[in-house]
Order: sequence, then C-alpha cells, then structure tokens
Amino acid sequence: MKQSRRAEEERMKLRKIVEDLSLKPLNEEETAQGDSTMATGFAGDREVTGCYIGDLLSNVMSHAEEGDLWLTVQTNQNVVAIAQLLNLSGIVFLEGHLPQPETITRANQEKIFLFGTNDSAYEVAVCLSKLGLEGKP
Repeated sequence: MKQSRRAEEERMKLRKIVEDLSLKPLNEEETAQGDSTMATGFAGDREVTGCYIGDLLSNVMSHAEEGDLWLTVQTNQNVVAIAQLLNLSGIVFLEGHLPQPETITRANQEKIFLFGTNDSAYEVAVCLSKLGLEGKP
C-alpha cells in the first residue's frame, strides 16, 4: 500500500508543468469584472504520463498515448478532436503559435486544455525531462 501511495505522489500533474514552464492558459474567458478564468475549469490535478511532439496529425493519432501532453504548432480544430479521441492531458502550442478562435471554442466544449509558449519543442521537452517526466521506451 505504501508503494501505490508513493507512486501516486510521484505522478506528474498538469498544474506543476504549467507553473514550472510558465505556460499561458489559452482557454481563458474574461469575466464582467475583467478577470480571466478558465472557461472549462482548470483541472490542474490531471495526470501527465508522457509527452508527444508532432505536427503531422496522422502520426499523432498513431503514436501519442492517453495522458500525453501534446506539443505542436498545429492550430486548427482537428487538434482538439485528436486530443479528445486519445484522452490527452492537454495541448501546448509552441513558438508563439496561437490556436484559431474556433479551436479554443471547441476545446472549451470538449474540456481540452490549451496552453501557449514562445519556446521551441526542444526547449519544452528538455524542461519536461528536468521535471522528471520520462520518455517512452
């Protein structure tokens, strides 16, 4: 029982990644008071089990795994459909690329978390590795 509790504590949580990498949440809506809130309710306790880097959607569909955090420059609505289908932990848009407005709307509907960064895939992957997120064999 101690081992399973320890394993639970060691699992990487989405909130830690977002905070440590200073990722910008993109599912935000502005309230009447001018505050930003996550439109879908930020599930920072969502577990991230791996990372997939790719822009060719067919490759993502065949190689990404449930719980992966997807790093991409693709910004169209299809990324949300794939993330939902594979039950990915979220999508990080790289190098300053921002999703199209309809992509954000669809992500809010499907409760897919979107984040942005100006960093490259390499820079983000190195940071994830330093945080202890292991690659797949």
